Amino acid sequence: MSFSSLPGSFSSSSSVHPLQPYGWDAEWEAAFAPFAEQGLLPGRVARVDRGLCDVITPAGTVRADTEFVVPRDPMKVVCTGDWVAVDPDGSNPRYVRTYLPRRTAFVRSTSSKRSEGQILAANVDHAIIAVPLTGDLDLGRIERFLALAWESGAQPLVVLTKADLVPDAVTLSYLVQDVETAAPGVPVLAVSAATGDGVDVLAAVAAGGTSVLLGQSGAGKSTLANALLGADVMDVQATRDVDGKGRHTTTTRNLLALPGGGVLIDTPGLRGVGLWDAQTGVGQVFAEIEELASKCRFHDCAHTAEPGCAVLAALDSGTLPERRLDSYRKLMRENQWIVAKTDARMRAELRRDWKRRGAEGKAAMEAKRGRWA
Repeated sequence: MSFSSLPGSFSSSSSVHPLQPYGWDAEWEAAFAPFAEQGLLPGRVARVDRGLCDVITPAGTVRADTEFVVPRDPMKVVCTGDWVAVDPDGSNPRYVRTYLPRRTAFVRSTSSKRSEGQILAANVDHAIIAVPLTGDLDLGRIERFLALAWESGAQPLVVLTKADLVPDAVTLSYLVQDVETAAPGVPVLAVSAATGDGVDVLAAVAAGGTSVLLGQSGAGKSTLANALLGADVMDVQATRDVDGKGRHTTTTRNLLALPGGGVLIDTPGLRGVGLWDAQTGVGQVFAEIEELASKCRFHDCAHTAEPGCAVLAALDSGTLPERRLDSYRKLMRENQWIVAKTDARMRAELRRDWKRRGAEGKAAMEAKRGRWA
């Protein structure tokens, strides 16, 4: 059998592979080659539901069982966006046999007491964070989403939805500026699915690969997805009048090909956005604080009361907002805590650090008492 005739191969007689609109390229083809030789079909997971998944293959969308790819490690379960190898036509039942190594993965910690990570989407190029302009901006939540987005390996983009509900252009510009201060180096785009403003710009970004749409319930994700798709594919519900919060419209993660190119993964509204080993992502969100920290007198400066602390100096001068530093500290503490729960060495290091700081605080209080006596 020639390589061009293997399942999943680009045919010399055809310029476009059936999976190319879903992100298939030469690198995925090379990775899939060993499975093609076994007669398996390549496909991209469009939806996972109760042990079964919809897989888009060159032969069309098939329903496949995930029994052979359900490890104990929740980080290794098949999820929307994965590229997989499935049984060929004629198999009954049809199974997903394996998935290809992920290029990127958007991961959050679960609410479980077992300290597990949950993969929301795989092989994503752009993380679109939807933030509604129907209430007060929660900059801390935006920073949390951004930390996970940077950590995933995707390029984040903040989309301010329902911009048509902002009373005037000046107010809108101030809101955009507020978000930009919390998202250094990240594009911030105001969009209205109702009027179409900004949708063309967002569609151009999404055409460049796979995008995952993230945000809390009521952020207008499904409405925005429909605007990008050019059709009412996703169900939409109104927000509650009493508190402006949204109802869960999307209940599963769905992968959809966009008419202008690119792929969109729509996700359910996220109430909790826990960090999961995202120290690099947090550092990137707070790049200005990380840069200041590199100038502190002590390399292990905690930025609380140490002499020669460049972070505290910037805080005192007003060049660093106190809200940013508070948010940075909070996310760093949370990330250390979640890592420590799964890393014994990290737990020991944290205990030593806490003891050292406790001793330093006790010594400082005793020194003050001595001065007051």
